Amino acid sequence: MSEREVILAISGLQTEFKSRGGSVRAVRDLNFNIAAGQTLALVGESGSGKSVTSLAIMGLLPQAGYIAAGSVLYKNRRGEQLDLVNQSAAQMRQIRGAEIAMIFQEPMTSLNPLFSIGDQIGEMLLLHTDLDATARAAKVIEMLELVEIPAAASRYHDYPHELSGGMRQRVMIAMAMILKPALLIADEPTTALDVTIQAQILDLMRRLQKELNMAILFITHDMGVVAEMADEVAVMYAGEIVEQAPVQQLFMRPSHPYTQGLLKSIPGAGGITRSEDGRLQAIPGSIPMLNAMPKGCSFGPRCAGFVSGCQDSVELAVTEPLHWVRCSEIGVNAHV
Repeated sequence: MSEREVILAISGLQTEFKSRGGSVRAVRDLNFNIAAGQTLALVGESGSGKSVTSLAIMGLLPQAGYIAAGSVLYKNRRGEQLDLVNQSAAQMRQIRGAEIAMIFQEPMTSLNPLFSIGDQIGEMLLLHTDLDATARAAKVIEMLELVEIPAAASRYHDYPHELSGGMRQRVMIAMAMILKPALLIADEPTTALDVTIQAQILDLMRRLQKELNMAILFITHDMGVVAEMADEVAVMYAGEIVEQAPVQQLFMRPSHPYTQGLLKSIPGAGGITRSEDGRLQAIPGSIPMLNAMPKGCSFGPRCAGFVSGCQDSVELAVTEPLHWVRCSEIGVNAHV
């Protein structure tokens, strides 16, 4: 972890969802920090708990979900440390957008089809500033230009369906960035985009981050994007972090069998051994159901290195400076 100022500190976070059979735990004992100007990538398969984590931070868990334990400490612009878990709905509305912003996974479902993009971006200014309508419109056009939307002034009155996927994603970024938040949560922001547009969006996010010294929590399942964007990586599986390290360290020396499996599934990843014929490898099986978690290591049923000791509870342990791994067999038999 760098010596930069920590903006967000999550400790022992546990989220649960009510169901007919009782509560099920979606995120378990989550711990990580994000500093100003830093990008932390939260990676893992669909269902690993990444998006639930982001919604818990934002106070946007669905009605059946709730935070059962832990703290989410945010240091605001006034230097006050707030536990977001204890903030009221009204207080969270003041924080969302102004201090912590989020780019959602699919812009077409996140943007309202009944309002122009200018009105939707301007709503952030209406809620959090005293600017009049003319000043708001000018600020929105300025932001559209900043995210490189061509002919920004004429696009102000366009509706979401009139824009391409890449342009809609730029609108989402403009909406998130217009109040210059200290922390940006980006949930799979480039998943639906082609490779060329994806590269442009990532470049844009890096540039804006540098200009604002903004912290970014980047949620993705794409390890290639992680290598390009992140300073530090936390790998999630079945609701908990199984490995965390600086990005180069994790790619060169992946320790947890799940991380190794993720890297074996992408071309050109370093620090791992592929099959003898050089083929990419898939991880067998699937993430366990929340109401039917295996005993001990949650990855055990999918791990070729599973031994009887893996049925015991496993804590994160330091394997080298700044590198934590949740595996009882590291250095013994931890290979998929």
